[in-house]
Amino acid sequence: MGKADLSILQQSRRVFADTAFFFELLDPGAPHHTRAREIAAALESHAPEVTTSWEIVVECATLLRYRLHDQAAKIFLAEIVPELTLLYPDDEERLLAMAEFLKRGKERRLSLCDALSYVLITRRLGRKAPCLSFDDDFSALGLLVIR
Repeated sequence: MGKADLSILQQSRRVFADTAFFFELLDPGAPHHTRAREIAAALESHAPEVTTSWEIVVECATLLRYRLHDQAAKIFLAEIVPELTLLYPDDEERLLAMAEFLKRGKERRLSLCDALSYVLITRRLGRKAPCLSFDDDFSALGLLVIR
């Protein structure tokens, strides 16, 4: 599906946020920081439900601590996570994610976390639900991406 512009948020009830979005938002030196802030402002204006998975919370907090600093991880966990709707995969979704990871691993570098996100998005939100990410994997998987 490729890249979408911010106007899609006006029609969206729910969006899915990826680690790459949160990292860019919280790192002032990141290449897409300004764009991530624009997306965050649009989210506040249009107020769709922002969803993510517990696995992304874990991945992002760890990434922020190791690549930035402990304070960035604390801000993420204390200020951003409470505003999110967290999705917790069931056993079937975890199995599907592992199968997707193994299947697509031959084609490209796809993390297990991104494979799980793909399963959650397609099963729970629908393929047309916008994804907030600066990671090319979501576009390569045929999902609608706002970046």
